Amino acid sequence: MERYDLIVIGAGPAGLSAGIEAAKHGMNVMIFDENHKPGGQLFKQIHKFFGSKEHKAKIRGFNIGTELLKEAEEVGVKVKLDATVTGIFENKEVTVNHDGAIHHYKGSSVIIATGAAENMVPFEGWTLPGVIGAGAAQTMMNLHGVKPGKKILMLGSGNVGLVVSFQLLQAGCEVVALVDAAPRIGGYGVHAAKVARTGVPFFLGYTIKKVEGTEKVEGVTIGKVDEHFKIIPGTEIHFDVDTICVAVGLSPMSQLLKMSGCAMEDNPRRGGQVPIVDEYGETSVPCLFAAGDVSGIEEASSAMIKGRMAGLRAAYKTGFAEENLMEQNESLFEKDLDSLRQGMFAPCNRGKLIEKTD
Repeated sequence: MERYDLIVIGAGPAGLSAGIEAAKHGMNVMIFDENHKPGGQLFKQIHKFFGSKEHKAKIRGFNIGTELLKEAEEVGVKVKLDATVTGIFENKEVTVNHDGAIHHYKGSSVIIATGAAENMVPFEGWTLPGVIGAGAAQTMMNLHGVKPGKKILMLGSGNVGLVVSFQLLQAGCEVVALVDAAPRIGGYGVHAAKVARTGVPFFLGYTIKKVEGTEKVEGVTIGKVDEHFKIIPGTEIHFDVDTICVAVGLSPMSQLLKMSGCAMEDNPRRGGQVPIVDEYGETSVPCLFAAGDVSGIEEASSAMIKGRMAGLRAAYKTGFAEENLMEQNESLFEKDLDSLRQGMFAPCNRGKLIEKTD
């Protein structure tokens, strides 16, 4: 059984940031990720981040990913890819499926940063080929250079729906409409304005009634909803499309945390079933942490900060970081996170056009 000071599960923005911060304090860190490339969602994000320079403003997501990978290599973080963590047990033991075999590892501390999975909504025809998650469309375009379709309808006006709609247009696809059952746009106005300027129509207060086709998507009918989100007869609108992209939110991939035995809760504001954690991401199991979307859905910028906070706290709890240094750095991280949550990414700014930033 191989042993490490810190085992991180997930090589996305939170996991890499946690590993980097811990390694800076002398910890021997191993990161496992089931994908064949590290970086998580960052390498699908071709748009520039916005906000302040402390939060990577004006830097494209894939460039931020490249910076994190370089920093991880420089501080000696080990990353094992195509490695699926299948279990976590008492005493911080994990089992990993790699190279066709199950391997056992033990960490003095463990940080789970497994991220989130796309939600799906059922409607007539939702299982037809051509109905895909917006994140899947983003993967096809930005990682593999493949157009998801020619004529596309986007369901969902949150940040994912807005950003992916614009990227679909950049890839040469036609976005025929952006549809959302809510009465107002769910994402930030700066993203919505970019899509609106291209002429894509927004249908707020509408949802999908049915998708037409036999072996694949050939069309879609939407309808206006009442206060109970039931489609009002006579309001139906038809579109000829070959693809439906669904962007209706994310759910934390918290299965490993539940397996670990830590205290959990159903919290809709954080995205679903999540671990109960303190301000540093530590669960009810000592030296077991959660970082990033697995502990509550937020932005990649928040995930990186929370990852560093968890990595620093893990270093302190295992004797690698002195208390005064930890308190000083944690104060800076908390300030950055509060600035992020109360500024550009504050709930009160959803749907608003940001005209000026720091």
